[in-house]
Amino acid sequence: MVFSSLIFLYAFLLVTLFLYFLIPNRAYRNFVLFAVSLVFYGWGEPKYILVMLASILSAYVFGFFIEKYRDTDKRKAKIFLTLSLIINLSALLVFKYTNFFVENISSVIPFLSNIKTDLVLPIGISFYTFQIMSYSIDVYRGDTRAQRNFVYFGAYVVLFPQLIAGPIVRYRDIEDMLTERKESIDKFASGVTRFCAGLAKKVILADSAAAVVKSFRLANEFEPSVVGAWAVVLAYTFQIYFDFSGYSDMAIGLGRMFGFEFLENFNYPYVSRSITEFWRRWHISLSTWFKEYVYIPLGGNRKGLRRQYLNIAIVWFLTGFWHGAAWNFILWGVYFGVILMIEKTFLLKLLDKLPKFVGHVYALILVVFGWLIFSSSSLSEIWQYAKMMFGAGVPFTTSIATYDMARLVPLFAVCAIASTPLMKNLYRRFIEKYQAASFLNPVLSSGSLVLCTAYMVDSTFSPFLYYIF
Repeated sequence: MVFSSLIFLYAFLLVTLFLYFLIPNRAYRNFVLFAVSLVFYGWGEPKYILVMLASILSAYVFGFFIEKYRDTDKRKAKIFLTLSLIINLSALLVFKYTNFFVENISSVIPFLSNIKTDLVLPIGISFYTFQIMSYSIDVYRGDTRAQRNFVYFGAYVVLFPQLIAGPIVRYRDIEDMLTERKESIDKFASGVTRFCAGLAKKVILADSAAAVVKSFRLANEFEPSVVGAWAVVLAYTFQIYFDFSGYSDMAIGLGRMFGFEFLENFNYPYVSRSITEFWRRWHISLSTWFKEYVYIPLGGNRKGLRRQYLNIAIVWFLTGFWHGAAWNFILWGVYFGVILMIEKTFLLKLLDKLPKFVGHVYALILVVFGWLIFSSSSLSEIWQYAKMMFGAGVPFTTSIATYDMARLVPLFAVCAIASTPLMKNLYRRFIEKYQAASFLNPVLSSGSLVLCTAYMVDSTFSPFLYYIF
């Protein structure tokens, strides 16, 4: 089930809201969230609920022992922490990477080529595994107490607004909300507004950009051109931003409806002036997770420049591999890791001295090429498109590509403007000046919901890109 579907909007969500607010008791409301979240997750693949529950139960039980021994017997606490991490990581490694390792090993050792694996990746396992791991580590560090109530802990892990594609929510960030959150009409209305904005991003902008990617990819198979190649990469650049940031907006909005406040996951990354800044603005929860649970424990920047570069290399290799069991994702992680090392060495200081537009152009070009690596199905496809983008053996354009690009100028213009805070700032100034929020917010939210519903009625199933991770 996806947020951008009629069955979610007009069946699942309405029933969930009715049941949740029908029950006044906080404990029972958490049980409702736990139960409906399991239904939400199991809608498409119920067998993987058992995998999730096993991960939840193991972390829940080990959390008690970690807390029990963390101040009296550090060695035992570390053993239980290690067991918890191994169990949870094992599920992720088996389901996500078995096919990758078998395929690559069999290509080197021929007699293993008959080994067949067809493991299907459970949706959202990369996200909820990281959430469970952060809980165990935080209990070990003493940053939070072990949760005594299994339903509360289960609700934290499987909370449906952010279960499938984030943002990655650390337990300590919502620990108090599990027991003391306050729902209100204003918070609910704010959540609805945020959800509708995210829905519009996904259904209107991301799906429109996805159609451009699909159309030009097909056209490039028969009549490749420079314009056609750039159209694919630029459209995908918009698609992944509006798809993923739209999902995050919807998750934050849904959480707010139920009294939760999730941290922001995007902050207009395409206005960045460096790749360092880009990664402070893109998928903030993932960057924060790797920084706090990998980079800093490895030593961060405290052990000299060489060790810092090694730590950056490890983090970005893992970041790429976390996104997918394929060489293009590994290359994508290495690509950004190398750029960040170069920026840290000297380039950031140089960019600060140059006009701002130079930094913007520099960052956008590198990000666009990063999405080319990310979106390609093979290393050969990356190379093929890179050559096409610079006119190697293909014409600059074709009659069809020229016509389609001219027709798509309004879409690209809208996407470009919507990728910046311009419209948000103008809208905020307007409502502050004329005190129009109480009128405009409901009107715009209702209008976007009606428009998105019309789009969904007339479209095919369109899952979020990050569902596959």
